[in-house]
Amino acid sequence: MSQATADNAPDVELAVHPHALPWPASRPRVWSHLSLATDGAMLATALVVGGAWARATSSSFSLSWALFLLVLTLGCVNRRHLHRPPLHLRVIDTLAAVLLATALAVSVTVTLRVLLSASEGIGPETVKLGALAAIFVGAGRVALTFQERRARRLGLSGSRALIVGAGEVGRRLAKRLVETPEFGLHPVGFLDKEPLEAREDDVPLAVLGASWDFDRIVEEQGVEDVVFTYSNAPADVYLRLVKRAQELGLRTSVVPRLFEKTTEATSLTSLGGLPLATGDARHPKGWEFGAKYAVDRALAVSALVVFAPLYGILALAVLISLGRPIFYRQERVGLDGKRFAMLKFRSMHPPDPTHSEESTFVLPDDTAPGGVEGDDRRTRVGMIIRAFSLDELPQLVNVAKGEMSFVGPRPERPEFVEQFELRIRGYGDRHRVKSGITGWAQVHGLRGQTSIADRAEWDNYYIENWSLWLDLKIVLLTAAAVLRVRSVE
Repeated sequence: MSQATADNAPDVELAVHPHALPWPASRPRVWSHLSLATDGAMLATALVVGGAWARATSSSFSLSWALFLLVLTLGCVNRRHLHRPPLHLRVIDTLAAVLLATALAVSVTVTLRVLLSASEGIGPETVKLGALAAIFVGAGRVALTFQERRARRLGLSGSRALIVGAGEVGRRLAKRLVETPEFGLHPVGFLDKEPLEAREDDVPLAVLGASWDFDRIVEEQGVEDVVFTYSNAPADVYLRLVKRAQELGLRTSVVPRLFEKTTEATSLTSLGGLPLATGDARHPKGWEFGAKYAVDRALAVSALVVFAPLYGILALAVLISLGRPIFYRQERVGLDGKRFAMLKFRSMHPPDPTHSEESTFVLPDDTAPGGVEGDDRRTRVGMIIRAFSLDELPQLVNVAKGEMSFVGPRPERPEFVEQFELRIRGYGDRHRVKSGITGWAQVHGLRGQTSIADRAEWDNYYIENWSLWLDLKIVLLTAAAVLRVRSVE
């Protein structure tokens, strides 16, 4: 990959990443106006439907209080920062924010009406209109988000981004942005005086110059976002670049030092002009995880009762197609490195004893095992149950026994764990919590024969940022994946 820096080739022709948008085809600033207009239109629709509903049912309806509620809802949505141009489009989080904003507006409106009016039916009238507002605004936001995601994937939307720092972190970031165009940042190149030597698996993204080329590169490349990663540049150079980016009206993002331990629950305070970031990571041995595991076991026992008829049908199908045994038991490594027998419904014929599968199937470097390894020995029944992840249902027994959780890192075989702990940084950290039937890495496509380093990174992110809301989100994303619904994160 050619690298042009200001130190040795100031007049070299700039290389533009082939995945980058043709400047100036980006439109991040349009989002604020479009989202505001969408919310306004949906709230107006809720007002019309609410009025018609009241007339049809002869219910009370105050137009003035209805307008107050809807305007307050719009204000609460704005306070949730939903009208700012987002980097990451998350449907589930957006819907939760809309619901909370609407609930707050309803609560305030009901309180004021009770204090200022003696009318009857205040509560039901306000709650009905609030429910309509939440439904319509949520629907509008879902449609807007999916449309924006599609536009970003097609290169019709997004922001052209300059990455400051062409080290390991900068190149990893560039690769992730190229692989995830719906994130909305399309990298145009690096800014670094002393870039790291490029590897074969790096994206073909050029180093466009050094710090003194910043203004020129911003103008020539139509840069709208600047992302600061690591480099050998002194801190005062970075501060000068951040200040200049803000003067030019560019949005700036920073990959923090110690990012592996930086959680989304980090709070920021200051001592004079010195900021202090305080993390709020969950302790895997604390009461929160203890409560999570207790709930897991109770829900697993209940699920085993509810799904008993389905279990019977699947067991009969496996018995007819493969005979006994019904279950496939495989040793896996879970919490604190303890081994257990993970259960699945059998879905494959036994291997041919005369054919050494291990000699013909070799995993590439940094690739996890999984999926169909070697010869495809799946039965017709096995293909169906694996397509809908029904072969994983017996793991409810593992959860009920306390060996697994509903949500957590997927467990691996002992022989692979020993290899990965030697080669992959932080791989062993995933054993701080119980393994899961589904997990944060899996719902983001890291299942089967995918990068084990990426899996470990996503699994450790889950542990550092765990919450009941994150678990619920993963369950919803898992259900969407099983039902073949496009990602709604």
